[in-house]
Amino acid sequence: MARILDGKAIAAAVKQDLAMEIAQLRECGVQPKLVVVLVGDDAASASYVRSKERLARELGMEAEVIRLAADVSEVELLRQIELQNADDAVDALLVQLPLPDHIDTDRVLAAVDPNKDVDGFHPQNIGRYAMGSPLVWPCTTAGILEILVRSSVPLAGQTAVVVGRSRIVGWPTAQLLLAHNATVVQCHSRTKDLTEFTRQADILVVAAGQAGLIGVDDVREGAVVIDVGINRVDGRLVGDVDFDSVVAKAGAITPVPGGVGPLTVAMLMKNTVRLARLRRLTKGDER
Repeated sequence: MARILDGKAIAAAVKQDLAMEIAQLRECGVQPKLVVVLVGDDAASASYVRSKERLARELGMEAEVIRLAADVSEVELLRQIELQNADDAVDALLVQLPLPDHIDTDRVLAAVDPNKDVDGFHPQNIGRYAMGSPLVWPCTTAGILEILVRSSVPLAGQTAVVVGRSRIVGWPTAQLLLAHNATVVQCHSRTKDLTEFTRQADILVVAAGQAGLIGVDDVREGAVVIDVGINRVDGRLVGDVDFDSVVAKAGAITPVPGGVGPLTVAMLMKNTVRLARLRRLTKGDER
């Protein structure tokens, strides 16, 4: 049976480390501040934002949520972003997605100061993925790395297959693995003979948003399987990997729920602390 990579336990360890780091920063007169802009009253988005705000405060950071009506104009939203860009007390800024249809998401993300872009979605930071040196990696991608590193999974020289090419998870994760000297194959919805590629993987990351996409015949014996999918099937949450069959063949696997998911908010906090350090203590030396 595969080793279960417990995202909850790893997230708890990350939070413990962050609490100590934030306490040390506060002794130096630095209190990291995160600002989240929430547009509309989507229940899922509101829940995510509450969890982010609550955890930031539990760890000793400042957190502020700017709540705007669903019919807010794009001009007003951009004005709010510019105010946060100009506020020197703000270290990290994110706009909760998705945005209403009348707002140009790309324009909004490009308006965020790249030095405060805690999600890593600004075009300048996306460009830095290709160099392997962004200020921060997107939170889910960063969480995948945290799981691999804390689980002592080697990356250099390994064959890594990423299924999915979204700019939020799939593409940056492929760039991250390349930056850590893995040999990377990226697959997607139009890949022919997907199994031919996935069976080559020492590390298989699946982020396609399709329940049961990867079964036992798609996985190499002993592979490390990272399931990023979140799908609701018959009232329960499942990943993109058929966990019950693959767990008997893989060497290690993340469950859904309880795998990558718990790391996402924890890594948002870690990204916030890193941006605070870069802005306040390093004077840009790491940029």
